[in-house]
Amino acid sequence: MNIKWLPGGLFLCGVVFFSSTVFSEPLDQQRQDFLLAERLVEQGDENAFLTLSSTLADYPLYPYLQYQWLKNHLPQTDNILAFLSVYKDTPYAGLLRSKWLNYLADNERWIEFINYYQAGDDSALKCQYYWANYKAGNQQLALNEAKRLWVTADKQPKECDPLLFALSLSPVLTPDLIWRRFELALKNDNRPLAIQEQHLLEKPDQEIAELLLQVHNRPELIQDSQFMDGNERLGRIFAYGVDRLVKSNLDLAVTVWDSRKNNLVIDSRTVQKIERRLALALAHARDYRAYDRLNQLLAADAEAAEWKVRAALLEQNWQHVAHALTGLSMEEQQKPHWQYWLARSLAETGNAPQARSVYNRLSEDRSFYGFMAADAVNKPYSIVDKPVLLTGDTLETMARQADFKAVQELMILNREAEAKRQWWFTVKKFPKEQLMIAAKLAQQWQWAQVAIVTLVKADYWDDLALRFPVNYLSQVQSNAYQEDIDPAIIFGLIRQESMLDKNARSAAGARGLMQIMPETARHIARNLSEPWREENNLSNPDVNIKLGTFYYKQLLNRFDGHFALATAAYNAGPNRVVKWLPDDRQVPADIWIETIPYKETRKYVASVMAYAIIYQQRIQRSALKISRLLLDVRPR
Repeated sequence: MNIKWLPGGLFLCGVVFFSSTVFSEPLDQQRQDFLLAERLVEQGDENAFLTLSSTLADYPLYPYLQYQWLKNHLPQTDNILAFLSVYKDTPYAGLLRSKWLNYLADNERWIEFINYYQAGDDSALKCQYYWANYKAGNQQLALNEAKRLWVTADKQPKECDPLLFALSLSPVLTPDLIWRRFELALKNDNRPLAIQEQHLLEKPDQEIAELLLQVHNRPELIQDSQFMDGNERLGRIFAYGVDRLVKSNLDLAVTVWDSRKNNLVIDSRTVQKIERRLALALAHARDYRAYDRLNQLLAADAEAAEWKVRAALLEQNWQHVAHALTGLSMEEQQKPHWQYWLARSLAETGNAPQARSVYNRLSEDRSFYGFMAADAVNKPYSIVDKPVLLTGDTLETMARQADFKAVQELMILNREAEAKRQWWFTVKKFPKEQLMIAAKLAQQWQWAQVAIVTLVKADYWDDLALRFPVNYLSQVQSNAYQEDIDPAIIFGLIRQESMLDKNARSAAGARGLMQIMPETARHIARNLSEPWREENNLSNPDVNIKLGTFYYKQLLNRFDGHFALATAAYNAGPNRVVKWLPDDRQVPADIWIETIPYKETRKYVASVMAYAIIYQQRIQRSALKISRLLLDVRPR
């Protein structure tokens, strides 16, 4: 075997870092050797590992293999540094550096930690870096960082505890800092931390803090006589209590605030904060008082301005809608979303020619609002399709790059999570043109979710075959027809839920193409009189699509065939959708969707509907019309 030394004689565990020109064994054999080498890593058999890994120096996953060895041998400082130098352009350099720095911190090797630390997003390492500075004698730098962390609402990792404890014993810690941390602890509902901070306060402040703790637990205490009038501290506690009371008793919060706010010393900023809080809460609750309350805000931010439009829509007062739209920024007003409501308000107030002009312009947009506009003026949907154009052997050239060879090997070995780590590390600095090529490469590899997200990062939206793949077509069609649902709607759900990633898994535990919770899957299987074996079955497209389609049909039945309600229920749950139904009169479906309290669910319903229209073109159907899916929403 022809071995080439790198400059400086770098070696790893007694084995040279080989160049990529070393003679290559057949890939199949290298894969088997790689898997065997991994077992040797687990067994800690150094001699056998060194011997075998030396034959894999030109295998695409060689850096990954060496990383696996070194993360278990962190005392080997020279080899760690050699790896970080030679493989600095791999995702494993950062991973190994993090593990090694943790090892240095555990062994109190502070100077080395400081020398080899690189700033990044890891909060734990950042705290260890400043603690290392504290221990190395640079206490002022460390305490300044500790002060910043002290008044940060974000929960800090345990590695920050020594730094924060040092601050608590330092004269740098002022009563104001203690009080700010106490209030932040309550805001985050961290009662143990709040009590801890309370004990650091002076005696008079401890009594005020105790009252604030009581109001935190029982916000209705703000009705007591001590809040009839008082100083600034009582005013702040009163305002805090109102803010807490909004969650449990909105009507009481509004009543107590309006009756007592002028009797207490409350700064103008806090007054506006509470007024905004009440106004938005009323709008989310679909309360008739929301529009007037939002209209009275002295300085409406973007969220309040948007909800003012929605509150006017809930009233179905189109003069109010038109007025509220002018409160949006000029940039927001030009977006398809709000252009649609401008056209609707013009049509409803008798300005048909202007409305038609806006609808016609908007109908060219490939979106939920563009499709609704097209229906309003009886025009065909505008679904532009401009695939990414490739020249020559562009894809083959990219696939031959070492980083992409590593991705392919990880996929062949069913290491999808690791393959994705390698992919995103590789493309993170690509310009848009390279990202577009990479997206096409992922598409060629049948990696739908990665292809879609990569194209999004390229800011290119018109390659419909890439953005809306028709994988699993036979399963979607057969199950959709079985449940009497248009298959384009099921594709719309799958596209929104998982981007056609059969292995997708949410933070809440939902799995597979249609993101089904295991408990829901068990329940559906019982309804279908089918055996339920294990949660991993949800990664099987046949199983997942069958269960998801059946569940969506159940939701359609529950909501009388109303697609918008069933789609919202698929995302937020049927019980929430029932709460969002109107009390006393029918509401047009577009207004109902626009006034869903959850931003995620509003966007979800609009996206699924739009994707269904696009998918019907992709699978060569033409039965769906947005207007036919959006029936008026009846009262409870």
